[in-house]
Amino acid sequence: MYITKSTVKKMLKGAGATRVSESALSYFQEQLEKIALKAASNSVKLSKHAKRKTVEESDVKLSFQ
Repeated sequence: MYITKSTVKKMLKGAGATRVSESALSYFQEQLEKIALKAASNSVKLSKHAKRKTVEESDVKLSFQ
């Protein structure tokens, strides 16, 4: 796992949750990681398409559109 459960719990609490079940925490963590990995993969593809080795901010921004 790339994103820790404690980080996910802090995010949910920051959004206003007072308590978070373990199953909700795990599911939220899985979904966040899927979104993040897809964006990372798209960012890398964009930088390779531009014939660069460095992923730039513009690549990341485009991957979220």
